Amino acid sequence: MLLTATACGGSSAGDAAGAADAAPTADVVSQVTADPAAVALLPAAVKARGTISMAADLHNAPTSYLDTDNKTPIGYNVDIAALIAKTLGLKLEIKNVSFDTVIPGLAAGRFDFTATNMSPTPERLKVLDMITYWSAGSSLMIVPGNPLKLSMSEQMSLCGHKIAVLTGATQAEKYLPQISADCQAQGKPAVEAIVLPNVQAALTQLASKRVEGVFYDTAPLAWAAKQQPQAFELFPQRYKKKVGNNIVALGTAKTSGLGPALHAAMQSLMAGPAYKATLEKWGLGTGAIPTSELLK
Repeated sequence: MLLTATACGGSSAGDAAGAADAAPTADVVSQVTADPAAVALLPAAVKARGTISMAADLHNAPTSYLDTDNKTPIGYNVDIAALIAKTLGLKLEIKNVSFDTVIPGLAAGRFDFTATNMSPTPERLKVLDMITYWSAGSSLMIVPGNPLKLSMSEQMSLCGHKIAVLTGATQAEKYLPQISADCQAQGKPAVEAIVLPNVQAALTQLASKRVEGVFYDTAPLAWAAKQQPQAFELFPQRYKKKVGNNIVALGTAKTSGLGPALHAAMQSLMAGPAYKATLEKWGLGTGAIPTSELLK
């Protein structure tokens, strides 16, 4: 069984884990107290409720996944959400949902915000307020030794190959279609995109040779390659011809009124040691950004 797949199972989509389950390690959380300026920006209904819910697909180590008990949410995004909740003086609930249901769920008010490596595209900003919080990237996972000579530095090497991408992800919606169009413009066969629901499914298909590569966010792929070097190898160069930049953002429905409070909480964390300490804990320190922006 794939080590990276041990996070599957547990809570079904929409199940909540309590604040204690979602808390990061004590040495990091102990550095954080409620920030009165951020608390003052909370909508009255959220402040009265005393809780805030964060939605994420808990199948993406090391950012959002389930611990070995298949119940406890862990990961960088889980830690960040817990730190934000503490900065706002609230208890955190984690909602485990598939990535493609996050935005509809936010719009319907089923949860308050998401921390799920979502890039702030113009389409998303039509319905979400987004708060930048770190820099990610896109990479290609291959089998060890790269016998097919697939490459992110030479995208034409992907032409005609079966490449897994995730439902709703930027790689599926923007990057791979552009690579495929470039292939066809040069008289080469299009990339055969295999769209799958989560990274575990993609890695399982790569290990079983049903796909030839996985094109997704760098962090979870690097984590899987580190955990299972006998099964996976991360191509050393990231995808360069990207749409926009690598910044990812929290998201909350424009109608929630939570954007300013989340932004103030995130900036408060960045001003102290907890933000970088949490990134470093998960091996993602190179993705730190100096300041957060509220995008509307």
